[in-house]
Amino acid sequence: MVRIGRREVIAMLGGAAMAWPMAARALEAGKVWRIGFLTPRSRPSPPGRDAFSDAFTRGMNDLSYSEGKNLAVEWRYADGDYKRLAGFATELVGMNLPVIVTYGTAAARVLQATTSTVPIVVAAAVDLVGAGIVASLARPGGNITGLSVIDADMSTKQLELLKAFLPRLSRVAVLSNPGNPAHPVVLKHVEAVAPALGATVVAVNAATPPAIENAFAEAAQEGAGAVIVAADAFFSGQGARIAASTSQHRLATISLYRDHAVAGCLMSYGQNVADFHRHAARYVDRILKGARPEDLPVEQPTKFDLVINRKSADALGLAIPQELLVLADEVVE
Repeated sequence: MVRIGRREVIAMLGGAAMAWPMAARALEAGKVWRIGFLTPRSRPSPPGRDAFSDAFTRGMNDLSYSEGKNLAVEWRYADGDYKRLAGFATELVGMNLPVIVTYGTAAARVLQATTSTVPIVVAAAVDLVGAGIVASLARPGGNITGLSVIDADMSTKQLELLKAFLPRLSRVAVLSNPGNPAHPVVLKHVEAVAPALGATVVAVNAATPPAIENAFAEAAQEGAGAVIVAADAFFSGQGARIAASTSQHRLATISLYRDHAVAGCLMSYGQNVADFHRHAARYVDRILKGARPEDLPVEQPTKFDLVINRKSADALGLAIPQELLVLADEVVE
């Protein structure tokens, strides 16, 4: 009789445990995962250069998913036209995809109205709980989960940063998108704190690229000395246009997005939305492996970055306050 000792049994079991995942991986080796991605942003030109979709793709690559190999993404860009979201949502839901990724409160709401069964991962949206998209951060419930941006309270901090640059600032404009359901809340937050800082608020709106230029012209005509750009999926891809309007009308402008400050706005302050897109890949991976959205808590990252453009400050005749230089995560020269 051949006796097998305890050590040999453990070795055999360990070998079997290692062999099973390898067999499973081999079984899935030829599978191509097909997912959807719906965003209000403009289609990148050339393709692959959009900072947010690129960040998501990198996140998927980190998890061993690669477009053209084992990943196919149905990209849908609304090019800033929120009215196109419903049609795209219906199209993607009809494809029977295992998961759809989206960006922005408006797009998340459209998908929520379109399906209650297809798993949805929100790469970033303002206050998913307050917008009624998830039941709670810890237990989203339903078919939607993802990452939630803290924006409404952040906009008041942006006003404080503008006042640090411009102590005599008495009138500030808030640029909103009438198609974004979260923006009335943002405006109310700024209006609530503005009097204590000696400022009044001018509301200006834009839903198309040409309207952005008109909104800045209106802000200047109304006597505003600065502009707060509310977080918005459409605005996020309009950094160059916003910076050009800032320069033309000599308005100190602050937004959530770092690339806006790099493009020529005075400052950006907020969470890294590109990084949110990269982290959204982890949700997709878990759902593809069998997790349910209702069991995946919504993340609400709390790191905020301050970026200041020194050249823009010089063009506006503004010296960067020492306290802001100390706080800044980056000064664009």
